[in-house]
Amino acid sequence: MIDQTERDVFFMRFALEEAQNAADIGEVPVGCVVVWNDEIIAKACNRRETSQHVFAHAEMLAIDEAVKQIGSWRLDECTLYVTLEPCAMCAGAMIQARLKRLVYGAREPKSGVHKSIVELFDQKFNHAVEVVEGVLADESSKMLKTFFRRLRERDAL
Repeated sequence: MIDQTERDVFFMRFALEEAQNAADIGEVPVGCVVVWNDEIIAKACNRRETSQHVFAHAEMLAIDEAVKQIGSWRLDECTLYVTLEPCAMCAGAMIQARLKRLVYGAREPKSGVHKSIVELFDQKFNHAVEVVEGVLADESSKMLKTFFRRLRERDAL
């Protein structure tokens, strides 16, 4: 039997695969999976640029798919794994969906609301999401830095 840390690393690798899928189509490399009973029930990558829709963050797309799979808006037995600290919109959706756990990789200094900008998950909402940060953070951060470096290089040409 594997412990929770090993389980978190295992599922975060799938979120990293989704992040790579985003990078491959020119999106900011953020990937997400939702796990219920040790099974991935939803996965998504950022699609904001390709869809031109503000809600097309990896987390929002994965939450939408997860509620369809479960047949309920309540994700109170689910863990969401995402490669980057969530923004306010995605964090709000997690709280509203009654998500049990959030596990993320790298911090997002410009819009992250777990520790970077504000501590949204520490507020006294009607539901508290358990948050674990820093799982495979180096891999997540490296993927993001590589993506943005290549974007700057392309734009400099």
